[in-house]
Amino acid sequence: MASDKPSTSSHDHDHADVEKVEEIPLPQVLDDKHAFSKAEKWTIVVIIAFAGLFSPLTANIYFPAIPTLSIAFHKSTELINLTVTMYMILQGIAPMIWGTLSDNVGRRPVTAACLLVLSLSCVGLALVPTNAYWLLMILRCLQSAGSASTIAIGAGVVSDISTPEERAGFFGFFTLGPMVGPAIGPVIGGALAQGLGWRSIFWFLCIAAALCLVMIISIMPETLTAVRYKKDPLSRILYTPLLPIVGRGQANQPSNIPPKKKLQNPLKLFTKPDIVLLLAITAIICAVFYGIIASISTLFNDTYDYLNVTTIGLCFLAIGGGMAIGSSINGKLMDKWFEKEKQRFAKDMAAAGKQVDMKDLAKNPDFPLEHARLVLLPPMIIILAACTAGYGWALEKRVNIACPLILQIIMGYMCIGVMNASSTIMIDLVPGQGSAITACNNLVRCLLSAALVSVIQLIFDGIGVGWTYILLTGLTLLSLPVTYLELKIGPRIRRKRFNALTIPN
Repeated sequence: MASDKPSTSSHDHDHADVEKVEEIPLPQVLDDKHAFSKAEKWTIVVIIAFAGLFSPLTANIYFPAIPTLSIAFHKSTELINLTVTMYMILQGIAPMIWGTLSDNVGRRPVTAACLLVLSLSCVGLALVPTNAYWLLMILRCLQSAGSASTIAIGAGVVSDISTPEERAGFFGFFTLGPMVGPAIGPVIGGALAQGLGWRSIFWFLCIAAALCLVMIISIMPETLTAVRYKKDPLSRILYTPLLPIVGRGQANQPSNIPPKKKLQNPLKLFTKPDIVLLLAITAIICAVFYGIIASISTLFNDTYDYLNVTTIGLCFLAIGGGMAIGSSINGKLMDKWFEKEKQRFAKDMAAAGKQVDMKDLAKNPDFPLEHARLVLLPPMIIILAACTAGYGWALEKRVNIACPLILQIIMGYMCIGVMNASSTIMIDLVPGQGSAITACNNLVRCLLSAALVSVIQLIFDGIGVGWTYILLTGLTLLSLPVTYLELKIGPRIRRKRFNALTIPN
């Protein structure tokens, strides 16, 4: 936090307020972001990214089996699709509960509980009798409640262990799991359903979730500072891995930890204008992404009649590959840009005769956080919009399949880049509430995506593929003025919030 040199000259009212902020000491607590080595942090991120994969994977692996389930349960496709709708509704709501709980009682036990619910629900789905459609519906809701929250909790873990300088890289890798799920899910689901039957899909998910649960219990340490250093027997069971090979150097850490927080209502985050703008950006881009993903099977089947079920499933790998590349490259670019802004800010402060705490610039009201995180968004949004329009008309005109697949790679790269940047700054803006803010993010993304996916086929039928993607292009471009508005008013709102927290009435 910057601090002016002492001065006896008179100042205006605003400058007096700034000095008043600077003179108030902030509480000193254990800096847990340096409690883990870089290798240990990457180990934690890999494990939690594996857990985060289950939310979209569980949703999308189901799609290829819908016609088979319709026959097996003697229900219409619309009724089987209703299980998808219910899944998405729970996918938006459940993280509001589990995510907030993890911000208070710890990441490790809540993640384990979610994976346990997921594993048990998958066993039920694998064994469900085909004359019990109602049970299929209930178990899909339970499956969603267990799987959907791993993304919100994982974001909280990344917030716990990362400094602002390294957060984008960690967050980029973490989101790779949740975002690649929609691409690889149909490939796995189609192969399993065709080769071993639809029940094998749920056995596969059960085994994978159980494996992740074993990794959480055995290896992953607790990352929430407020609970990790408790010494009572129950806490040792909940917060200590069976094989404490990660974070072994923490055993003798001092106990000057922050007090345990009361349960907070994550919906209160919707009262913060800068947060709402960022949520709007991610919701718009995510909805466009799911609109693209949901229509791949139908459009490629209609456009390229030489494709079979397996090769259509492989077409999902193009957009997934773009996202994998974007997750790796964009995270590093964002970290490098943040470091550049950090050094420039330090140089400016030194020239002004001010001292700056370089360890946590995200909490400094004078640091241009919005510019450091969001400066790359406008060009990425414009490129995404151009590719979206081209993709739609490439399918409309039935051009060579290589063209839409290449455009898918670029769109995947840009989608994950935009969502990573906006999600990272949201965690910066509400430290200690990583899971809560990600739950809010998940809520708006799921609801808007579900709405778009539910009507996109009707739009295709009404105006054609090309013009439908022009509408998606317009929706994408809608996030551009929202980004500029965040860049303009975000710093002022953040400074006002900082002053309200540090200046006593």
